[in-house]
Amino acid sequence: MNLTLSIDDKLLEQAREAARAQGKSVNQMVREYLEQISAAGDLESEIEEFRRTSGTGHRKDWKFNRDELHERT
Repeated sequence: MNLTLSIDDKLLEQAREAARAQGKSVNQMVREYLEQISAAGDLESEIEEFRRTSGTGHRKDWKFNRDELHERT
């Protein structure tokens, strides 16, 4: 899918310089940024799950098992 942005020429040139310094394209940097902010909702739900289950010894399908913790290989 394509996206068209309207940005100032000076801003675009600064973005290109920043991208070059990182060995990336502006397109790649924008894509990575959008992926990061899209994942933010997932992060928030993970944080809430952690807070809700913190101290209970189990989370989702996993439960704390002392024998597994001390198992020697």
